[in-house]
Amino acid sequence: MLRGWRSEPKGSSLVPTAKGSGRPAPPTTRVSNGMDQFFTSIQGQQSLRILDLAGASQANISFITNLGHRLYSDDILRTLDDSFGSGSDALSNQSDPARVQQFLSQTLDFPPAHFDGALVWDTMQFLSPQLLQLTIERLRHILRSSAYLLAFFHAEEKADLLPAYSYRIVDSKTLSLALRGERTPAQFFNNRSLEKLFQEFQSVKFFLTRDHLREVIVRR
Repeated sequence: MLRGWRSEPKGSSLVPTAKGSGRPAPPTTRVSNGMDQFFTSIQGQQSLRILDLAGASQANISFITNLGHRLYSDDILRTLDDSFGSGSDALSNQSDPARVQQFLSQTLDFPPAHFDGALVWDTMQFLSPQLLQLTIERLRHILRSSAYLLAFFHAEEKADLLPAYSYRIVDSKTLSLALRGERTPAQFFNNRSLEKLFQEFQSVKFFLTRDHLREVIVRR
């Protein structure tokens, strides 16, 4: 079952191109230990509900459904731009209560304990502290007890812009990443701040990769 089927976003993100070619940059692949642990945690189970916030893709749909599970997809970055805009006021708009409610209603409006796992990818680093806390609370609300959540955070604390990707599952250990532009980070995270962010969850585990991407697997 799909929720929020959408095309790739328009407007907010820069369209990445290969140098000098004018053509979109090709996707890259990488091994993900965090994703490997996520799928290991649900191995042998059937008919689970998995939330994917990277936007609907045939690769992710096929992989999840072939495992015998149901996938609910939404493009949280597009909803972020729809709710708060994409200009210089986008971050300050994240403190507007009406816009915040619109964002949460469009993205995470599900019953309690509805999901058995969530693939959040790199979206949290683009949310202001207040909006992020509300989003974490909503995610905890819609995940069942002991469900796992996978999220990525860039470890470069001095970057003015961070790449945002579309994440496509190749297999349980491999991702294909297509650059969808660069965004201004709302905040940066280290292990201590991430532990505090997920302090209401049972456990937090980190995987620091060679490409400065911190993978986090969290147990509800």
